Amino acid sequence: MPKEDVSIEAAAAEKAPYWDPPPAPVLDTSELQKWSLYRALIAEFVATLIFLYVSIATVIGYKAQSNNLQTCTGVGFLGVSWSFGATIFILVYCTGGVSGGHINPAVTFGLFVGRKLSLVRTVLYIVAQCLGAICGAGMVKGIVGGDLYDTLGGGANAVGSGFSVAAALGAEIAGTFVLVYTVFSATDPKRTARDSFIPVLVPLPIGFAVFVVHLATIPITGTGINPARSLGAAVMYNKAWSYHVRSEELTRLLVHIQTFSPHLTRIRS
Repeated sequence: MPKEDVSIEAAAAEKAPYWDPPPAPVLDTSELQKWSLYRALIAEFVATLIFLYVSIATVIGYKAQSNNLQTCTGVGFLGVSWSFGATIFILVYCTGGVSGGHINPAVTFGLFVGRKLSLVRTVLYIVAQCLGAICGAGMVKGIVGGDLYDTLGGGANAVGSGFSVAAALGAEIAGTFVLVYTVFSATDPKRTARDSFIPVLVPLPIGFAVFVVHLATIPITGTGINPARSLGAAVMYNKAWSYHVRSEELTRLLVHIQTFSPHLTRIRS
């Protein structure tokens, strides 16, 4: 290789160094002694609470405005999808530096399988996310009122009319694949070395992934792709437990095994 090329590569490496981060330990109890873990848990709890509050309130508002079967009323599927996607974009941007901005047990579990999180942090993140989701949905129910909330479905997921459970499962697998694949791509550390890194470009594609997946799957399942979102709405609505357990959790397990098993073996490029 010519000396000029070597010097150019060396200068580029010095300007934007890259190294593979070491795999996270599976069990790291020392994290329990770090304040940063608890800050991250608070961030995940608050972010998921806000996410459920905004998104479920949008769904309830859309159904309330469209309940008279008139056309061109309410925000529509486009508005609901935008509410979910934009809220995720904002919250990932706000909490990315504190907790990584997961706001989704599917994302957390995927990062654990990819050896980017320890088991301790993974379990605590999922607990914080689920509690935040329940509280967020509870806030909506308290504001809207129990009777109206239940009448309008509580924002809970359900298999759409005309679709089978198998179709719903397939839609959830595909939607979760798109989301978590986008998360891994957007947070790839190689990007900070090869491209001009702009922090806002990390949450932006994640938010858009949530947006487009909702556009595609709202008619089929109401769009889960987030066990905490499905759980919080189901707890407050007191229904959809069977759907949540069978479809949501099986979907997450299948999609993450399928998607991230290659990440267990790191390949330098």
